[in-house]
Amino acid sequence: MIAGTRGYGENAASLIARYEELAFPVKHEAVMHLLPTSPVAALDVGAGTGADAHWLAEQGHRVIAVEPTDAFRKFAAAHHPSPRITWVDDGLPHLASLDPSLQRFGLIMVTAVWMHLSTPERAVGMPVLARLLAPGGVLVMALRHGPRPPGRRMFEVSAHETVGLAEHSGLRCVLDVATESLQAENRRAGVTWSRLAFTR
Repeated sequence: MIAGTRGYGENAASLIARYEELAFPVKHEAVMHLLPTSPVAALDVGAGTGADAHWLAEQGHRVIAVEPTDAFRKFAAAHHPSPRITWVDDGLPHLASLDPSLQRFGLIMVTAVWMHLSTPERAVGMPVLARLLAPGGVLVMALRHGPRPPGRRMFEVSAHETVGLAEHSGLRCVLDVATESLQAENRRAGVTWSRLAFTR
């Protein structure tokens, strides 16, 4: 089991409902203007229930959806089937099943994943993402800040550190904004988000 997935399989039923309730344009409003308007190869890391991957596929993108939690992948296959989505059982920091010499991506999304990686794992993971990003492509990240839910492996990760790692890997920051959580339960708990985007 990938360490960062701890607590997800056990709570899949309640989490699936939460992940499915927000439409992609609402959830990703801060970065919508940066997403490719023509079809590209897209990589959704930590794709969860497949809602985001499905929306991207509907826009014409061919999506590699990476998700290490079995319950989420099974739900996604049943509820968000698409010939444009390929599901992969893998995860950061290594994404070992993906080879940048064979395929790079015009869009990479890392939503609510980065905070599950330790400091050494983040140092490994960022160059992996940078190598997978095609020239002119965009890497979009959402970092969660706030109290850790019980049973989860989660670290406090700053936008500043993440921008520094990306720049060290040859990427350029084009967006760095702070937003409130869209979920009422998270807002009450004091959860906020950093929305970041990078290109090369």
